[in-house]
Amino acid sequence: MTEDPAAGAPQARAPSLAGQVEGYLLLRAEREQARREAAALCARLPWLTSAQADDLACHYTEQRLGLTRHVLRSTARRADRLHEEYEARYLALRRTLLKRHAAAACAMVVCVSAAVAAASLAAR
Repeated sequence: MTEDPAAGAPQARAPSLAGQVEGYLLLRAEREQARREAAALCARLPWLTSAQADDLACHYTEQRLGLTRHVLRSTARRADRLHEEYEARYLALRRTLLKRHAAAACAMVVCVSAAVAAASLAAR
């Protein structure tokens, strides 16, 4: 029985597409928030001409989005570092647990062997 590779493709792309859509929506929301903040700033400066207000709003929005981009990249880098640290710690713990299980299994085999040997000697 073979699987149709085309049938699995949309499922494989679904998380990536969902992530892209989510990123797009978050970007749009952030851009709108920056524009609202820029409009509020310009409203507090009534002496600006409309061209100056537009220029200030544009610069503010660019600055705000740049700051957001920087914060998100820093957060993503930190998340990657934490992921690597946790993965290394998980592997070390897993290795230790495997060693302990192997030691316990060996001890159990030795105990059972000793019990069988003792029973065998007692039966003679």
